[in-house]
Amino acid sequence: MSTPTPENPGLINWLLIVFLGVVWGAAFMTQAMALEGFGPWSLAAWRTVIGGLTLWSIGAAMGQGLGRIGQEAGTRGWAFSIWIGIASFALPFVLLSFGLQHVPSAFAGITMGMLPLLVLPLVAIFSPEEGIGPRRIAGVTLGFIGLVILIGPEALLAEGSDKAFWGRLACIAAACCYAVGSVSTRRAPKMPPVAFAAATLVVASVILLPIALWQEGLPRDLALRPVLALLYVALLPTAIANIIRVRVITTAGSLFMTMTNYMVPVWAV
Repeated sequence: MSTPTPENPGLINWLLIVFLGVVWGAAFMTQAMALEGFGPWSLAAWRTVIGGLTLWSIGAAMGQGLGRIGQEAGTRGWAFSIWIGIASFALPFVLLSFGLQHVPSAFAGITMGMLPLLVLPLVAIFSPEEGIGPRRIAGVTLGFIGLVILIGPEALLAEGSDKAFWGRLACIAAACCYAVGSVSTRRAPKMPPVAFAAATLVVASVILLPIALWQEGLPRDLALRPVLALLYVALLPTAIANIIRVRVITTAGSLFMTMTNYMVPVWAV
């Protein structure tokens, strides 16, 4: 079996991004459900805490504890873990939690479809070995146009609350964060994937939890529906998907990884 590359990602990576498309697509709806019982800061914080602890436990059982990062990549490994924890999790989780309070989840899903377009110039500058030519640029552009046509241009104009403008801006900013985090993951030094994924979530939880407790306190009188929604968001789209995301980006490239974002909006709608 040949080693996956950006030019030839291989069947396993294709199956993985299809799986991620379903999982992340459902996350927009379940985040909206979780917001019925949690504030935006609490949702962002608790999904990273639960996800980080889950991956930390899995990594420790597999011999991929957080200490492996320093052993194999030194301070550079931790620097990337901290940066990606902020860019890929802490910031976009808060932005999406806020945005989904004010715009329909379909709009948030379509903004994630912008990700390949945002990643293209970053890959050209910071990850040229992935290879970007006219065919890839045309494919990414046509993919986004097809996505908008398939879902319906009216989703881009869908109204939410009286803060819909700020909600849309937050969703777009979250997509920009994911683009930066994706390319940064590709440039990170080689580390055990579970340890790397766990470290980024632990970093995000250390940042978000104190702010959530300060802003919103501990959640009280929780109903079953938002609790179950939070558990789904924390375990599948956050913890398990983060391991898969690291695997796909490091083997097949950050631009290939963004192809997931053409599948996510369909499931989100």
